[in-house]
Formats: sequence, C-alpha cells, structure tokens
Amino acid sequence: MTKVPYIGITDFTKYDQVLKMLEVFNSSRRFGLFRRLHVGVMMSYKTLNGLETQWSSIFPKKEEISGIFSSDSPRVMNCLHFADYENNPNLAETLCRAIGYGGMGVNALQLDMIWPEPAEISNAVHGSRKRLEVILQVGRDAFDQVGDDPAALVERLEDYAEVVDFVLLDKSGGKGLGMNGLKMIPFVRAIKENFPDLGIAVAGGLGPDTMYLAEPLIKEFPDISLDAQGRLRPSGDAHDPIDWHMAKKYPIKALKMFQRASMFKR
Repeated sequence: MTKVPYIGITDFTKYDQVLKMLEVFNSSRRFGLFRRLHVGVMMSYKTLNGLETQWSSIFPKKEEISGIFSSDSPRVMNCLHFADYENNPNLAETLCRAIGYGGMGVNALQLDMIWPEPAEISNAVHGSRKRLEVILQVGRDAFDQVGDDPAALVERLEDYAEVVDFVLLDKSGGKGLGMNGLKMIPFVRAIKENFPDLGIAVAGGLGPDTMYLAEPLIKEFPDISLDAQGRLRPSGDAHDPIDWHMAKKYPIKALKMFQRASMFKR
C-alpha cells in the first residue's frame, strides 16, 4: 500500500505554529492534491537525558513536546525526530522513553541515526504501544557506509523493509546544504523498484527560494515526500528560529510543483 506523502517542516517549537501552517495546507485543496503536513519536532539522546549540548536552548524541552503534537487532524503527521549519531546503548529503551514525551498526539517517529539496529526499532515501537509511522533517515554517513551506491543502499535496506514506513534521503543533516536532485534519482528509482510499498522522502537545502533543487525528483516521482529545515530561515542556520513567513511560502511552492508534475504524468 502506497504511503500518503507529506511535506515536512522540521523545528516546530509551539502549537500555534502548527495551526498557522495547517491553515496553509487546508487552503491548498485548490491544488487538487492531498499532502500531509509533517510536523517535525527535534529531540536528541542528549536532550532526552539532560546532557549539555549546543541544541539545549534550541530544541523544545522534552516536557513541552506533547503540547506541540496537539493536532488530531488527518492532514497532520506529528513526527518526533530522534537524533543520535553516536550509537548509544539500549536503543529500544531509549526510544520508548523518547516516544513517551510525544504524548497522545505523536503518530510518527524519525530516526536521525546511522543504520540503527532494526530489531531495536521494532521493539521500541511495539513497546510504546502506539501506532507510529517510522521514518529512517539515510544521511551523509549512512550513504558513505554503502559507498554512495544505489545497489548497496537497496541491499542495506533489506533489513529495514518490514520495520520502517519511509526512507528519508538527506545528505544535508539539517544544515541547509543543497541536494543534487539529478544525482538522487538513481537512489529513489532503486528503492521504488525493490521496495514499492516503502515511502520515500528527500531533504537537503529545501525552502521557498530553493524548490528548484527538488524539481527533477518531483517531475519523475510526483508521490515523493519532502522535508525542510535549515533553509526556512534567512541565515540558513538551524540554530536560528524558523522564519514562519518564509515557511508559509515553501509548501505553497512545493504543492504547485507537485500539481504540475501530476498533470504531466496523466
């Protein structure tokens, strides 16, 4: 079954931001498309455990996350992004604790990690007793470990096909580094051919002024999902707050691009 695609924004910190962006999505029905608003909220191993990190004052406090995930709209994908690139132990237990801070509203979990153990992911999701869509981020280090090769990526994903719902291809790591859409096509094509039921998302420098980066992918794969983070602020630095005036323009431009691609594919 094909997963319902989304347009993501990462770094929500307040519920009123969700409401404002949901207004944009609700008005987007004129495009004749159904895309979910992916509400991305960041947490890391360190912020979960109260350890000092440069993100402590930027990510929302863990006790505030459930409030951000207050929307029960079917157009909203309340996604907790859990970052841990150091392969800390007891992953299943750690993820269960993290998911708990998502409250009743959390319905998706993104793993910003380097090839985490599939069994631990499965144990965490089952242990949380929540219905969660799981997104596996394949970042720069994960790409490096498969030699930046589509065939090797597909082979590595074999272990995750029954565990995750989406794969996010993202070499930017939230730093606003622009993707090369043409070079990403062979990876998306290989995943689609081998795992037709797996949703695919891309990220890397996307924002209201850089949607052209994703255009080659959208033209060929109009059911692909997107996520944006760094380029939703003028500085391009994820340490700064999102500029929500910029953020509103991004999904509108993306939806127009998807609309053109869908018409072309008919």
